[in-house]
Amino acid sequence: MTDSFHPPQRTLMGPGPSDVNPRILEALSRPTIGHLDPAFIGMMDEVKQLLQFAFRTKNELTIPVSAPGSAGMETVFTNLIERGEKVIICQNGVFGGRMKENVERCGGVAIMVEDEWGTPVDLGKAEQALQDHKDAVALAFVHAETSTGARSDAESLCALARKYDCLAIVDAVTSLGGIQLEVDEWGVDAIYSGTQKCLSCVPGLSPVSFSPKAVEKIKSRSSKVQSWFLDTNLVMGYWGTDAKRSYHHTAPVNSLYALHESLVILQEEGLENAWQRHADNHTAFAAGVEALGLGFVVAEEYRLPQLNAVSFPDSIADGDVRAALLNDYDLEIGAGLGALAGKVWRIGLMGYASNRRNVLFCLSALGNVLNDQGLSCDPAAAVAAARAKYAALQ
Repeated sequence: MTDSFHPPQRTLMGPGPSDVNPRILEALSRPTIGHLDPAFIGMMDEVKQLLQFAFRTKNELTIPVSAPGSAGMETVFTNLIERGEKVIICQNGVFGGRMKENVERCGGVAIMVEDEWGTPVDLGKAEQALQDHKDAVALAFVHAETSTGARSDAESLCALARKYDCLAIVDAVTSLGGIQLEVDEWGVDAIYSGTQKCLSCVPGLSPVSFSPKAVEKIKSRSSKVQSWFLDTNLVMGYWGTDAKRSYHHTAPVNSLYALHESLVILQEEGLENAWQRHADNHTAFAAGVEALGLGFVVAEEYRLPQLNAVSFPDSIADGDVRAALLNDYDLEIGAGLGALAGKVWRIGLMGYASNRRNVLFCLSALGNVLNDQGLSCDPAAAVAAARAKYAALQ
């Protein structure tokens, strides 16, 4: 007979999921009620309002999709893009490539603007593509590229989209709650994120938001949205503002409890305070990383505080280090993806996991494992460097 599953207690410092706040785990355990229960409908309205707070938007069409961030991506593209339409896609890592896949599966034409991995999207290249393809309907880019740890200038890219009368489509899977994000002020038309990163919630939901301009595009489509499940025209019958909600699908009730709690926690802390906490912990962590003799792929001014792409010497066995951290310290960090596979570790300081304890623990454990691998380094010096940065930040 198979026993119940009891997972080990890990410290999650990879690219996601991040450590989940105990308050959110408690919220998951609350009694399940029906997804059309009046009490649940009231909570849904609060979730929408809290997501508007997190995104800094007044967009009415701001909801959590009942699936992970990849489904949020598909929700945006499948609702906005029709066959034959051109989309300028800026790719500087793995996830721009996934945007391309979505556009093409919608029957659209993806015009790629490619930049070196670890660098931000080049504004000049993006504008040149918009000039060359004046019939493009959208400009799409990743705000915080999870595969490289690079931040692109979302505000300026959205301004370019506006200048050329395009929709601005933004991947904010890793940025929401971790760095500044201003949906209305910057003019974002469609945006999607995930719950398992800087919101410190469980995986499985994807917050999305559409501007009035994007909603108008959806309503004026000449063809049906190719996905029934992700069709916002149908979903809004359930997530809309009418007192009587129409059944669309059975919502993940307990996961939505968890999202509600995670957003309440974010509201309690304050967005600016959350952004500053991520920045401060990154500053201390970076000092420790450099004290270990390691480096970063991304130039300092473009680094994500919540996702650190740490480079290491060729002599180090990537998989062995990650395995030792997991087996000996119950500490998870992530491997590189695509062009950076085997060259970097992706070390997350996201949400609840972005704290002083994790910074010092990771530096000490990583230094010990690297010494075991034959790289001479001083874990105590790395911890001291991080502590010194924390002292200077006070």
